[in-house]
Formats: sequence, structure tokens, C-alpha cells
Amino acid sequence: MSASTALPRTSPTVKIPRPALLPRLISLFSGTTGLVVKIVLLAVLNAFAAWALYVLISRGHWVAVVVLAAATAGIDFVYLVPRRWTLPLKFLVPGSIFLVAFVVIPIIYTIEVAFTNYSTGHILTKSDAISQIKVTSLQPPANGRSYTMGVARDSAGKLVLILRDDVSKKDYVGTKAGLTPLPPGSVTTGPLGVTSAKGYTLVKGNELFALDKTLQNYIVPVGKAGIRPQSISTAVELEPTLRWDAKRGVFVRLSDGAVFADNGVGSFTHGAEELEPGWKTGVGFTNFRRIVSDPLVQRPFLRVLIWTIAFAAGTVLLSFSIGLFLAIALDKKGLRFKRVYRAIIVIPYAIPGFLSLLVWQGLLNDQFGVVNRIFHVNVPWLFDANWAKVSCIIVSAWLTVPYFFLVSMGALQSIPEELTEAGRVDGGGPWQLFRRVTLPLLLIAVAPLLIASFAFNFNNFNNIYLLTGGGPPQANSSVAGSTDILISYTYKLAIATGKGQDFGLACAVSIIIFLIVALISAVSFSRTRALENLA
Repeated sequence: MSASTALPRTSPTVKIPRPALLPRLISLFSGTTGLVVKIVLLAVLNAFAAWALYVLISRGHWVAVVVLAAATAGIDFVYLVPRRWTLPLKFLVPGSIFLVAFVVIPIIYTIEVAFTNYSTGHILTKSDAISQIKVTSLQPPANGRSYTMGVARDSAGKLVLILRDDVSKKDYVGTKAGLTPLPPGSVTTGPLGVTSAKGYTLVKGNELFALDKTLQNYIVPVGKAGIRPQSISTAVELEPTLRWDAKRGVFVRLSDGAVFADNGVGSFTHGAEELEPGWKTGVGFTNFRRIVSDPLVQRPFLRVLIWTIAFAAGTVLLSFSIGLFLAIALDKKGLRFKRVYRAIIVIPYAIPGFLSLLVWQGLLNDQFGVVNRIFHVNVPWLFDANWAKVSCIIVSAWLTVPYFFLVSMGALQSIPEELTEAGRVDGGGPWQLFRRVTLPLLLIAVAPLLIASFAFNFNNFNNIYLLTGGGPPQANSSVAGSTDILISYTYKLAIATGKGQDFGLACAVSIIIFLIVALISAVSFSRTRALENLA
């Protein structure tokens, strides 16, 4: 073939790789687009900060005002003023904000509440509590009258109450100066109260509902009593049973002159009598002393603490033993359907835990549960104190075994085969190889995870509350059930103890839980370092 007829040579096609997704996104949000996005986000942040500052200033939280203003100004500076040293802060600030908002502030607030009497009946400030006591001390006098009411304005635009006595059917106009009779026939009423009054303009619609707080403090004096609105169409005659003495800071009961003074822990008391509501105030270490000295708190706390440790340790040891056994069994070479077996074992780990717990609650029911029916037994799995504890450990282990199975599989594969081969050459049997070679090397990798799992189960609220609800109940405790662990016991203290909610005591228990877990973890990690030294 001649040169003129030879096929032309083509150069090979060179594929230019497309840029990765992350660099493309970075380039997309750079330049003008990035600046606009940054300004919009900062504007939203500053608007939220301005609203928060207004709320904090109105409530007098001046320290928080200074901190918020400084933080907002610092964030604006970092993102708007380009400096070499501010570049790392652009990436650290978002994470730091979430860390402070969702970790640091809740911790500080928990510690603050633990040293207060914050609970049902002790939520308000002292001034609010005094105002509330004044209202709750009002009682109908003997032969007190009730009225059908209408809210109106007189010719001068002042707010008045148009009243019709429910018994005598006489009509009156009530002002803060007193009660004045109206001519017969000047007022008409209907099912919803007063419908018209000659010489007065009735307040209706949105304007009437906007006067809600004003009507709460509107009093028409009648002798020692006063007529007070009870709704938008009714009013009753009430008189106080207590008198507030502002100079001495006490309430005086009008019937017998009994004095209710501030007891220093958020209540006005006279002997064993206590006025409600009280107010939130600092009580020092009172909540911690209650845990140690109050029999109603101390005995359940110690019993719950012992069971919590037993539950966490039992769950971790049982689930780790089963998971390790399954990992060793499925680590054999040549085992058929190995992947199928592994997938079946991991299935409980893929199902949401709360769904599994609710299913187990039905399976273990002593009357219609599948477990009792299959094995033809009548075991009260959830309704007997001892069997309920066994059920909690078994179900928790069932949920945790897949985790330790996966962990053990990975740890076993990281152990050099040369070590086990050398052990076999030295005449070691399977048990000796496991005890002297496999387990020590395995614990070096797994021990921190065992400690973390213990800490997790120490506070495993879901497994207890969704399975048994902390029950069955105990005869000598109105709060702690037979299977309650410290975290569920704390929840019950905060929600349903004594007169209601006791957040101060619950926060004190939370701090103790943290100290216990921290102590156990510190000791365990020190032992873990000892294992590493042995290796």
C-alpha cells in the first residue's frame, strides 16, 4: 500500500477527569454567590440575636446580654473581616456554637437547678408568688352575690362593668370607685351576658379579648369585698382571707391573725401550714442531703443504684460473651453460608430499638405473649420483680449482641495468625490459645468499647421505660419501681413525686449519676492501659 493510500493515524482520546463534587460545591459558593449567601445567613443570625437581646434585656439578664452581644459581634468579625488568623475560626465557630448550645448550657443549667427548690409549686419568682397568693386567698363571703356582666365604656371612654344581680335582677355599673345602681330597663341581657346598656358602649370582639389581663385586675369595691370578673360575661363578689404586710414581708390571716413568714426555702409558712404557690430559690446542698438522709429518697436510691450497676454489667458481659462466641464460630474458614449467618445476626441492629422493645413487650406478656405460648409456660416476665429484671437483661443483650459481634469480628481479624500458629506449635489447645493469646489481644481493642457500652447501659432509659416502665411497683416506694435504673428513677422524680414535679432533686441525682459513671470509667480506662502494658 502506498503512502498516499495509507490510513491516517489518529491520536488516542484523552479523557479529562471531571472535578470532584466537593471542589465544585466550593467553587459554586465562592465569589459573589458566596458573599450573598454569607450576608443572608449573617443577617438571619443577627436578627435572631437582636430578638434574643430584647427578651434578655426585658427580663434583666444582663450577663447573658453581654455574652450574646460579644459573641454576635465576634461571629460577624470572623466572617466579614478577612484575616489570616480568622480562617480556622470560620470552620470552628459553627461546631462551637452547637457545642455550647446543646452541651455546655444544659450542663450549666442542670448544675444550677440542682442547688434550687425548682419543683411544682416553686416555679415563680417571689413577687409573682405574692401576687398569686393574693388572688388564691380570695373567697366568696357569706351571702356573696354573683352577676351577669358586660364590659363597656362610658361617655368619657373609661372602662366600666355593667352588672345584673343574678338574684335580685337589679342593674348596676361598677367602677374602681364602687357600685352605682342603674335605672330599671336600661340594661338588656342574653345567653352570652349583657347585650346593651343605655349611655354605655359595650366592648366586643377582639377588643374584649385584648382586655383579658386588665379584667383580671379590675376590682369593684363593695364593703370589705370586691366584685371581680370571672369570665367575659360573669362576675362574683369575693373578699380576701389574707392581708399582705409589705413592711414586714408577711401574710396575715384575717380570721385569726396568724402570720405566714418567709421560711428561707421558697415558701410562706406558719408552723406546719404553707401557702401556695411558693417561689424558686437557692437551697444549697439540700437536694443532695435529701438523697443521703431522707428515707423516702435514700432507700429507693441505694436499691436502684445497685440494680443499675447489675443491669449495666450483666447486659455488657452477656452480650459481649454471646457476640464473641458467635464471632469465633463464624470466623472458621470453609464455613458455608457464612455471609447469611452474619446477616441474620446483624438484623436486630438494623431495626430501630424502640420498635424492638415494644415488640418484646408484647412477646413477653404473661397472658397472651408468644414466648409463654411456644414453651407452654406461665412465667410473669414483666409482672414479677425478679423475672422483670431477667427480662430487661435478656432483651438488652439481644439488642446489643450484634454490636459486639461486629466489634469482635473486626478485632479477631486484626490478630496476627502467626501468634496463634506459634501457640499451636508450642502444644497449646483451643482453650489455652483463646485464654492466653486471643482474649488478651482482643481486650486491648475491645476494652474501651466495653467501658463505653457499660456507660451507655448505665443510662439506657429506653430499654427500661419502654419494656417495663420501671415496674412492677414496689410496696415501700411510690416512685421507684423494681426495674427502675437511675436515669428512669430520675425521670420519675422530675415528673411524678411528692406534690408533682421535683426538678431540683432530679438534677441532683443526674449529677450523682455523672460522677458515678465518670469514676467507673476512669478506673476502667486505667485498667485498660494496664492491659496495653501487658501486651
